[in-house]
Amino acid sequence: MTYVYIPRSLEIAQLHYVGVTGDLRGRLKKHNAREVSHTAKYAPWEMKTYVAFADKARAFEFEKYLKSPSDRAFAKKRL
Repeated sequence: MTYVYIPRSLEIAQLHYVGVTGDLRGRLKKHNAREVSHTAKYAPWEMKTYVAFADKARAFEFEKYLKSPSDRAFAKKRL
């Protein structure tokens, strides 16, 4: 499975990140260990939402959708 995930910063509650991974637990550990440059200064993180996809290409399409400017509001409100 491939996961699109949205963790939330515990330091800044309104701050979220959108990513794709095949290993949810491992990826969250990397975020919290400050090994991911985009999220390092906002650690620690907790998993807010994730969606599993059997098709990796569909997972990347959904991630791109959630990262687009018009759809970030959707992600914040619905996920």
